[in-house]
Amino acid sequence: GLELSVNNHAADFSLSTSAGPPVSLSCLVQNSSQAEELLWYRGDGKVDLKDGNKVNVSNICISPVTESDNGVTFTCKLARDKSVQVSVILDVQFPPQLTGEESLQIEEDKDVTLTCNAKSNPQAQTAWYKNKNTLILQQNRYQLYQTSEVFQLSIKTVQKSDNGTYTCVVKSSLGEGRKDFHLIVGDKKPVFPKEAVIAAAVVVTLTVLFGIVARKDKIFKVW
Repeated sequence: GLELSVNNHAADFSLSTSAGPPVSLSCLVQNSSQAEELLWYRGDGKVDLKDGNKVNVSNICISPVTESDNGVTFTCKLARDKSVQVSVILDVQFPPQLTGEESLQIEEDKDVTLTCNAKSNPQAQTAWYKNKNTLILQQNRYQLYQTSEVFQLSIKTVQKSDNGTYTCVVKSSLGEGRKDFHLIVGDKKPVFPKEAVIAAAVVVTLTVLFGIVARKDKIFKVW
């Protein structure tokens, strides 16, 4: 019976490609005795086609292919019966994209979190370094958090010894990216106890009031 094929695939499929070079998709009507109009969709959005690119054969080109196209579904459908369709999912492979540096100033005894945001396909692995040496993760002081796109290192109760350059290195089979964090730990600011300040204010206020009460007779005689 009537069916469609995309790049010679009569069923849904995944197409692996790299970011950059264009990708062409060709949809062809099979076993039709009449002219059939074709439709293309990118996700849920309809693709605009020129008049000469709609009947029996329809071609689209994704150029250039970017990281944002990864996981996107392109579907060719028969106009008069949209249940007749073939979909292709783009599997766009690209290395980690992570560069730059960041400076952080933190007060001693505070907590700090260093965050790397990096996308990649295939998924990457991360490693942390301090002053170009592999960071030894001390229990209860360092915490790691990782998703497919976020890599974090948290340092609890930072000390002066934590001063230095921390490097996040994200590696995949296609390459690697890195980001430097220059951590500067400053002196702990003196903290004035709130209770003592309040108590002192109360004492001063009461002293003034008692002084006024003690002198009220003299004040009234003057008036």
